[in-house]
Amino acid sequence: MYNIKKLNEISPCALKELNENYNMSADVENPDGIMLRSFNMHEYEIGSNLLAVARAGAGVNNIPIQKMTEKGVAVFNTPGANANAVKELVIANMLLGSRKIVRAANWSQALKGKEGVEKLVEKGKKEFIGGELKGKTLGVVGLGAIGRMVANAAIDLEMNVLGYDPYISVDGAWSLHRDVKHITNLDDLFKNADYITLHVPLTDTTKYAVRKETIAMMKTGTVIINCARGELVNNADIIDAVNKGKISRYVTDFPTEELLGIENIICIPHLGASTPEAEDNCAVMAAKELRDFIENGNVTNSVNFPQAHAPRTGDKRITILHENKATMIAQATSYLSANSINIESMLSSSRGELGYMILDVVGSLPSDAAEKLSAISGFIKVRVID
Repeated sequence: MYNIKKLNEISPCALKELNENYNMSADVENPDGIMLRSFNMHEYEIGSNLLAVARAGAGVNNIPIQKMTEKGVAVFNTPGANANAVKELVIANMLLGSRKIVRAANWSQALKGKEGVEKLVEKGKKEFIGGELKGKTLGVVGLGAIGRMVANAAIDLEMNVLGYDPYISVDGAWSLHRDVKHITNLDDLFKNADYITLHVPLTDTTKYAVRKETIAMMKTGTVIINCARGELVNNADIIDAVNKGKISRYVTDFPTEELLGIENIICIPHLGASTPEAEDNCAVMAAKELRDFIENGNVTNSVNFPQAHAPRTGDKRITILHENKATMIAQATSYLSANSINIESMLSSSRGELGYMILDVVGSLPSDAAEKLSAISGFIKVRVID
């Protein structure tokens, strides 16, 4: 029986991807796996049994990746599972940013109890005139699963679309509409877009991508939408730019104290993936990743382990997370050879400073095989899977 601990409420759909060999509960002690959404794990004690953590969502800033890696714990996320939900919110935010809908709705509510509401509406609506999206230029910063969907949807809205992503995959590029213009210099996107939407992870290089210097490049009246991470935008600089009219509106999914109550800054309470459909999709994907890793050692959508997937052959499977350096494979195969163990199939992959081996073997293994292999210098985590 494998014990899976829930650090947040997870959609019941996850249970359908796990079988009778799994116990998933918030009360599990020293679990084999963890599923979570927004729970902050940076002060969480990592148990000796822990094999993997699966985040039902894309961002993993709430998980101590380096500490997990050092202990040989795989960390998974669910890229693309909530993409449609976020895409739809971004489109809604573009409309909020162009049509003064929030101010207009609040004004209308204030007419309650006044005489001649219909006449007041007709007289007052001129204060809320906005523009159309059609024919405007949208700059999409980051063309991952969400960014690509936003770009393609904007083309359908008859917008001009500029897309920036120096790391876009071949498959990702193929999924983009042919009318999306690929921009290789982010400054050019900032200079030419009427609307800018951010879809990149928060890293040392992307933090405060929108700041005083980059705002200065933008057109007067630009609308900025941030449904990715709050710290992609320098709040002090965006407040100053909005107050001066340089930025027409800033629509963010990440409210903070200083952003609230400022005209033309629209704060939404982190609703990007808050749909039942997105939560179900993320839970299902996370459960699949977790189960395949626990039962087969396969690695799909890990943010710290090398990707590795192989069908099961042989009698047992050995997986080894190791330092990515010479002799690692040779030392593993030498041990097996010395114990007359035949390798039916083998897969080796690497990612930066880490390597990962999957070895399917025929015959019985010594009872201390995992212990002996773990003693080899450079081997971080060894598992023997029946």
